Amino acid sequence: MTSDTVIAPEETDPELRKLYDGFTAAGLIPLWTEIGDLMPLSPQPEAVPHVWQWDTLLPLARRAGDLVPVGRGGERRAIALANPGLPGRPYATPNLWAAVQYLGPREVAPAHRHSQGAFRFILEGEGVWTVVNGDAVEMCPGDLLLTPSMHWHGHHHVGDEPMVWLDGLDIPLVHRLDAGFFEFGENGVSDRSTPSRSRNERLWGHPGLRPIAAPDSPNSPLMAYRWADTDDALTAQLELEDEGHPGVIEPGHAGIRFTNPATGRDALASLRTEMHRLRPGARTATRRTVGSSVWQVFRGSGTVTLDDRVIEVAEGDLIAVPSWCAMTIGAHTQLDLFTFNDAPVYEALNLGRTETTGSTRA
Repeated sequence: MTSDTVIAPEETDPELRKLYDGFTAAGLIPLWTEIGDLMPLSPQPEAVPHVWQWDTLLPLARRAGDLVPVGRGGERRAIALANPGLPGRPYATPNLWAAVQYLGPREVAPAHRHSQGAFRFILEGEGVWTVVNGDAVEMCPGDLLLTPSMHWHGHHHVGDEPMVWLDGLDIPLVHRLDAGFFEFGENGVSDRSTPSRSRNERLWGHPGLRPIAAPDSPNSPLMAYRWADTDDALTAQLELEDEGHPGVIEPGHAGIRFTNPATGRDALASLRTEMHRLRPGARTATRRTVGSSVWQVFRGSGTVTLDDRVIEVAEGDLIAVPSWCAMTIGAHTQLDLFTFNDAPVYEALNLGRTETTGSTRA
């Protein structure tokens, strides 16, 4: 609906002005003065497309590691991405919170739990275990680690080098829904062991094999999705493409979605998590989707086109894609990207929509 269809108050008509004053006094707003903003012809997000470069982020995270302690109060040394279109708010998009977290050698992030669903995607470092509901889970580069809603979690570092990871949560969504709860746990973590395989992996980490005694759950009971398995799956898709068999999303573009082994749905109820790989020279179709996403380059380099803006990206760079922003990805080298989005929320409300145009080789 265009702005010229909106009926605005006529300042020169005293009776109409009196009517509008009456609306204001009664706490009312007439639809005909607002409908252009309430029902636009297409999504008009406040957030803007934006790229945060790793060469800028990592030195700041390291400096924070030198100056800012981890412990009660701040809880986590996490540095949130603040979208320029959402001034004053630590949000990557209106529904998604993304942050770089930095944990130094021998540090402990104390246990807590909250309503917000969360994950960690590990970028670099080793020697850290996250303890989720008393189960110690090793964290390694390329791994996706889950902390579903109201699961206790803390982290302890037994290594000699810092670890850096991407945190993703549905903090803005839960905040707007007035659904947030938070509880402090113990000052450390409940289990200081360092197993190579957690209990949840031993129970649930067998492809296609479901423990009969375990109930369904809206969030995945598997807390760790290992890079070795993700890498193998992406490699296999591209090998099948070479052999002339289906499996890739489009030419030169492999992708997997992290799912709940109990239900086959998304690993987290409110967040979709995926990993994508492009061959050198591959270029995706241009897509725009209702709902927002954040992407991170894990390995390689390439370009992202956000609406009409082309941006070079390299390892670690983070990309915010608002609702209905057109996005195209091109690969200079083999390009591995992790992404998360709010699609499960829109699909549950029957508001999901995607538009795809073109698919070429660069």
